[in-house]
Amino acid sequence: EVQLVESGGGLVQAGGSLRLSCAASGFTFDDYAMTWVRQAPGKGLEWVSAISWRGDSLFYAESMKGRFTITRDNAKNTLNLQILSLKPEDTAVYYCAKSRSIHFADGMDYWGKGTLVTVSS
Repeated sequence: EVQLVESGGGLVQAGGSLRLSCAASGFTFDDYAMTWVRQAPGKGLEWVSAISWRGDSLFYAESMKGRFTITRDNAKNTLNLQILSLKPEDTAVYYCAKSRSIHFADGMDYWGKGTLVTVSS
C-alpha cells in the first residue's frame, strides 16, 4: 500500500523558515518523480515544485523560485521542501504526491494527507 506522510508544518512568523518532509512507503521510491502541491484556505490546488526520480532535475512554479527548495533522499525514502522567508500568503496545506512515472508531467496518482503551514504577519 502506497503511503505518503507529510510532517514539519506549523505556525511560524513571517520571515521565518520551515522544512517540510514526506515519508514514503509501499512503492519503490526512486522509480518515481515526486511533487509538492499546496492549497490555501478557500482556494484551489497550486502546484509548487517537483523533483526527478534521481533528484537531479528540479522544477518550481515561477512564484516559488528563490524561496523554495525541493530535495529527496532516496536512501531514506523521503521528500523534502525547504521554505525560506515565509509570507502570510504561503499559508496552506502542503501535500506531497507520487508521480505516475519518472516524469512528473505524467501526473500524480497518490497523495498524502497534507501538513498545515500557517504564517502569521
